Amino acid sequence: MTHDFYDFGLIGLGVMGRNFILNVADNNFKALGYDLDQEKVDALIQEGGNTERVNATTDLKSFTEGLSHPRKIMLLVPAGKIVDQVIENLLPHLDEGDIIIDGGNSFFTDTDRRESYLQEKGINFFGSGVSGGAKGARRGPSIMPGGNREAYQHVKPIFEAVSAKYKGEPCVAYLGPKSAGNYVKMVHNGIEYAMMQLTSEIYDILKKGAKLTNEELHETFSTWNSGRLQSFLVEITAEIFDQKDELTDAHLVDMILDKAKQKGTGKWTSQNAMDLGIPIPTIDMAVSMREISALKSERLAAEKLYPKKDIPALDKAKLIDQAEQALYFAFIMAYAQGLHQLADASEEYGYDLDLATIAKIWRAGCIIRAGLLADISEAFATEPKLPNLILSSAFVPKIQESISAARELAITAINHGIPLPGLSNSLSYFDAYTSGRLPLNLIQAQRDHFGSHTYERIDREGIFHTDWKEK
Repeated sequence: MTHDFYDFGLIGLGVMGRNFILNVADNNFKALGYDLDQEKVDALIQEGGNTERVNATTDLKSFTEGLSHPRKIMLLVPAGKIVDQVIENLLPHLDEGDIIIDGGNSFFTDTDRRESYLQEKGINFFGSGVSGGAKGARRGPSIMPGGNREAYQHVKPIFEAVSAKYKGEPCVAYLGPKSAGNYVKMVHNGIEYAMMQLTSEIYDILKKGAKLTNEELHETFSTWNSGRLQSFLVEITAEIFDQKDELTDAHLVDMILDKAKQKGTGKWTSQNAMDLGIPIPTIDMAVSMREISALKSERLAAEKLYPKKDIPALDKAKLIDQAEQALYFAFIMAYAQGLHQLADASEEYGYDLDLATIAKIWRAGCIIRAGLLADISEAFATEPKLPNLILSSAFVPKIQESISAARELAITAINHGIPLPGLSNSLSYFDAYTSGRLPLNLIQAQRDHFGSHTYERIDREGIFHTDWKEK
C-alpha cells in the first residue's frame, strides 16, 4: 500500500467489482479495492498493471485510511444481510459526510432503512442500480443513483466518466431521494424479464411454425437488429443462434435445458405493482413463465397426456414479418407498463422521478437498451405528465401499424398450441387499457350481491347497495 489518497473505494472484487474499479481507473481516477479474498485482491492488482491508479487490500483499516475525504465507497456485494454486515464493519472507520454506495440489486425498502440508519450517524447512503453485466461494468454501464442530492455531487464526476455514453451523453443521472435508484433498477429488471420472455416466444413460433433453422434465426434477428428492433437483447439473441456447442456438433442453444432461473428483481417488480395497484401483466407473465419452466418433470408428464398435433410448415416470409411487428408492439407494451409503475411509485414514495431522464440513461449500457428508448425519452420530455406511453401522440401510429400483425400471430399460435403468454398478455393489456367500458360492472354487482360491498352508478354520484332478489 502507498500513502497516496485514492478517489474511490470499492468493496467486493468479484467479476463485477473488479471490472467496475478498473473502469474507474481507466478514466483517470485513483481507485482502491477491498476484499477478504487475497486471490481477488491479487487478481485486481495484476489486471490493473500494478499502476498507481488502482490498488487493493484485504485490510479494512488500510482501505478506509487510503481514501480521500469525503470517502466514496461502493459496495458490489450480494444483496441482503451481507450489505448490512459490510456497513457495520465500515462504520468504525468512517467520518461524518462520507458516502456509501450500494451498487447491488437491493430491495428498495432495505435501502430506505439503511439510508435512515446511516443518516443518523452523519453518513450518506446511496442505492445505485448498475446495469450492463460484467462487460458493461468494464466498458460503461447504465447507472441509476438515488440518495442525497448534495452528496451526489461528490460522486457525479466519477459516475459520469465510467458510465456508458449515448452520442456523448453519460448514461447516469441523479434520480431522486431515498431508494429512487434501487427502485428504478428494480423496474428496469422487470422490463428486462418481459423483453426476454417476449423474445423467447418469438423464437419459439418461428422455430415451430416457420421451421426456421438456427442459421435462419441468426439471420432474422441480425436483420431485425439493424431496424426498429435494434436493441441489446435482439443483438445477443442473434449471436446466440450462431454459437456452436463445444461438446457436441449441435448449436449450443439446442443443448441448453429449458429451465430459466431468477434472482428476484422481476418478482419484486410484480409484487410492488400489486401493492400500488398498477397493471403490469406482461412483466407478471414473464415471472410466471420462469416458474412454469422450473416444473420440467410435470411439463413432460402433461405433454404425454395432452399431445400436440404436428404443426404444418406455415408461410415463412409472412410469419417472420408478423413476428417482427408483434415483437415491436410487445416491446412498447413492456416499456409502457414499467414506466407507468415508475410514475405511480414516484408519487407514492416521493421520488419525483423524471421519466424522460430515466429513458435517456437506459439508451446505452444497460440490458434493456434499445433504439426505442430515444423515442420514449422524447415522448416524456414533450409530455412530462404523460400517464402512460400508450397515450403519447408519437406512439399512437407506432402501435396502430403493428397491432394487427401481433393479433394475427397470437391467433396462429393459439390455433397450433404454441404458448405466447407474454404477447397475449400485452394484447389483453392494450385492449383493456383502450376500452372505455369494461365488464367490471358485473363484478361490482356480484360483490354487492354476495357481500354487500356496494357499487357506484353511471348516472349519479354516490355509493349504492341493492337488496338482491334471491330465488
